[in-house]
Amino acid sequence: MSATTPTTTTTPLVGPRVIALAHYAGRALLEQVLTRHGATFQQSVTLRLVAVADGPVERDRVIDGVVGSLKIDAAQAHSVVDELIAAELLAPQGPSQVRITDAGRELYDSTSAATAPITARIYAGLPTEDLAAAGRVLTLITERANAELAAMAG
Repeated sequence: MSATTPTTTTTPLVGPRVIALAHYAGRALLEQVLTRHGATFQQSVTLRLVAVADGPVERDRVIDGVVGSLKIDAAQAHSVVDELIAAELLAPQGPSQVRITDAGRELYDSTSAATAPITARIYAGLPTEDLAAAGRVLTLITERANAELAAMAG
């Protein structure tokens, strides 16, 4: 007979720490891929907003998307767009739009291709119902947090 006490493993409830640990673990993986391609996390988020569009995008719409996604101020978001233009990953289009360049498309496609198998391994075997429940909960948490931010700013 063993003198050890059996350990009980309990699944933690979703809360700020669990969400943060998942976010930062995933972000660390993404940043390793991005570093190999000479890009930053902020640049990746910004480039994606233009890459998934059907054509040129209003710069203000890109800025709003970056501010909303990364919770940074508009000046920082403009700086990231300017970095991408200087690196010739984005290009101005007309007086107020930006478009992705061939180099920007290549960067977006190559980083997406590099992260796809990692993402597949992370999500492998997770039941669709669990993913749907997590999606609903995290969406609601995001909406509430955004409302709190708006109230603080207002």
